[in-house]
Amino acid sequence: MKKLLVALCLTCALAMAVQAAEGKKERKLTDEQKTLQKDILAKYDTNKDGKLDRDERAKISTEDKEKMEKAGLSRKKKDKSK
Repeated sequence: MKKLLVALCLTCALAMAVQAAEGKKERKLTDEQKTLQKDILAKYDTNKDGKLDRDERAKISTEDKEKMEKAGLSRKKKDKSK
């Protein structure tokens, strides 16, 4: 009985791990998106660490935010009302 329970638990854990991995599929960026991403990073990455922190993202101009949104690079804001 214990072996059956252990096998069932392992099967459930494996199924959950597979589902989680499938949910995290990496999207492919187009050449246009990659270029825009590099341009934005070069323009706003003031500490030159290769990523935009909160302060750097806050300084992105409205025009550049619109370009990123149009190219499909903007992050979707989480709905906190739920």
